[in-house]
Amino acid sequence: METITTRRNALVARFRDAARGDEDDVWLLDGAHLVRDAIGAGLRLRQVIVSAEAIDRPEIRAILQALPHPEVDIASATSMVMDAVSPVRSASGIVALADRSAMAAERMYAGAATLVVIATDVQDPGNLGAIVRVAEAGGATGVIAAGTSASPFGWKALRGSMGSALRLPIAIRRETAEAIDDARRHGCRIVATVPRGGDAYVDADLSGSVALLVGGEGAGLAPALVAQADVRVSVPMQAPVESLNAAVAAAILVYEARRQRTGLPGR
Repeated sequence: METITTRRNALVARFRDAARGDEDDVWLLDGAHLVRDAIGAGLRLRQVIVSAEAIDRPEIRAILQALPHPEVDIASATSMVMDAVSPVRSASGIVALADRSAMAAERMYAGAATLVVIATDVQDPGNLGAIVRVAEAGGATGVIAAGTSASPFGWKALRGSMGSALRLPIAIRRETAEAIDDARRHGCRIVATVPRGGDAYVDADLSGSVALLVGGEGAGLAPALVAQADVRVSVPMQAPVESLNAAVAAAILVYEARRQRTGLPGR
């Protein structure tokens, strides 16, 4: 196993490029949880760098033993180098580069009663990652990051999704109208979240094929997008609160859809 002792190493530069989003075909996986989930999801890992101080930890050892060693370049690194390759404030004990999954976005529409979350203009990658996480947890079939949303494949969004982005079908659409048209072509009704004036979310019909349209921080959904929806729903809020975090709103609606589809709360 190679030991990297300088930040000038070419592999360090590649990890830093991936952290900035300059590598379109790879994911930067930071931390044992994400690397373990990537292995479990069957992703192809290209390079793995382990902190020399963490290499004997049981969880790190278990990950290294699970790697197909001939196919993966594994190196250890000093704490100074780990600070350079790990984008988080306190460097993780392991980071990796994995081939970005070629999971077909069309898979999100494959079932009889699809539930797609269209997150539009969600610019905080942590919020977007949380939306992906709750979408998988609540049984949604996919997430579309639309408009000016952050990249769902960036390292912050991946960490926020806690590995869900490695398994759930995800698509990017620069135009939210395009995402809405796509959903309609696949038989989805469009349900827009609005802070006030919509149907109470528990009264809205979220069964069947549905695309939930969730707006970003601050402004929420543009009026032109709300006008394209088949249904507008609101979550009751006590004054003076005027809006909910995008991930919280998505969670409430995804789980209401789950409740309606299963017929039993919490199932």
